[in-house]
Parts: sequence; structure tokens; C-alpha cells
Amino acid sequence: MYAVIASGGKQEKVAQGEQVRVELLDGDEGSVVALTPVMIVDGDTVLSTPDELKGAKVAGKIVATTKGPKINGFTYKNSTTYRRRYGHRQKYHMVEITSITAS
Repeated sequence: MYAVIASGGKQEKVAQGEQVRVELLDGDEGSVVALTPVMIVDGDTVLSTPDELKGAKVAGKIVATTKGPKINGFTYKNSTTYRRRYGHRQKYHMVEITSITAS
């Protein structure tokens, strides 16, 4: 059994017991979060319409807070002496999927 969840504008395929990296959620380490399922597959059964997913739930536990790769950028204007360097590093939560229920 696996599910496709939506979190932070992205979709991720998850199964019970695995850890997935999602954008920051409301909660601290150790807290239980509910993730929105977009599709649930259990053998030959596929649940994907909103009516079928009404009672479906995907629960997970926030395990850690991690950072993504460093992104370095540089902007400049051609005729002037304007130059600007910037960096960005996105923060993520590692979520361990504890249960997937279809009903």
C-alpha cells in the first residue's frame, strides 16, 4: 500500500515506515501531522477522486529539521557598478509516515 501526498505545492509518493522530506510544517520535532492524500493505491484498488478520498488519512511524525543545498546567485547591471551576491538554503522537515488509512 502506498499513497501520493500533497505538501508545499509538491506531490510525493510515500509508503508506511519510510521517511520523506517536505517543506516546513506547523509543529515541532516529535509532533504528529496529518498529510493530504491525493491518491491511495492498495493492490488493485486505486482511490483518487475526492469522494473516494473523503475518509482517507495519511499520518506522520516529524523526525527532524534539515536544510537543502546552498544556492548561490549573482546579479549585476551592465553599464553601472551594481553587483550583488546572494545565497539561499531552504529548510525542510523530515517526516516518518506512521499510517495510511483508506477508509
